[in-house]
Amino acid sequence: MNADNISIVSSFLHADWVVKLVMIGLAGASLWSWAIIIDKAFRFSALNRAADRFEDQVSSGRSLEDIAAQAGENPTQPLPRMLQSALREWREARRAGLNDTQTALLVQRIDRSLESTVAREAGRVEDGLGTLAIVATASPFVGLFGTVWGIMSAFQAIAVQKNTNLTVVAPAISQALFATAVGLAAAIPAYIAYNKYSTDAAKFTARLEAFADDLAAAVTRRLGGAA
Repeated sequence: MNADNISIVSSFLHADWVVKLVMIGLAGASLWSWAIIIDKAFRFSALNRAADRFEDQVSSGRSLEDIAAQAGENPTQPLPRMLQSALREWREARRAGLNDTQTALLVQRIDRSLESTVAREAGRVEDGLGTLAIVATASPFVGLFGTVWGIMSAFQAIAVQKNTNLTVVAPAISQALFATAVGLAAAIPAYIAYNKYSTDAAKFTARLEAFADDLAAAVTRRLGGAA
């Protein structure tokens, strides 16, 4: 390889085997993170669209029973599942004819059930963010390791050849620095996506918590009216 033939492909092909392994690992991590990024983009979009539609139905004035019946017994979206869970508890309480003490215990049970649903859904929307965090934080250091190793190999080759001419040094140094570039290329999108989707996950979790509070209040009013 000479100074006139420095390119991405040639830099990879002529790099030390350790540097090659570093580049391949970083490329794999980058592809993995991009798969998560694309999946999260579609997932958050679908979740928010479904939540918007369901909240519109709830605020339309229709009865909660009708909305729950339309959603089905086993809905796939978190908000309809929360509604089904709350109404199920309310129906059981209405059939049992609970007294004030039992009603208070039922409200607590509904709250715990809704909190459990919120926690599970929060875990689902946060799935994959840990991988993005690892890629974002580790990739620059892995790339730097490849660069340091490549530069060490370059200086060893210079010592063997006893030639410090730029045409000899430049290709080897470019191969080493290319590892850092690959590390940054993997880290920067993962870092940006991690921050964005962490914020999106927090917002969606807050949305679920607000809906759970509204449901708990509605069921409490119904229990009070039934009593």
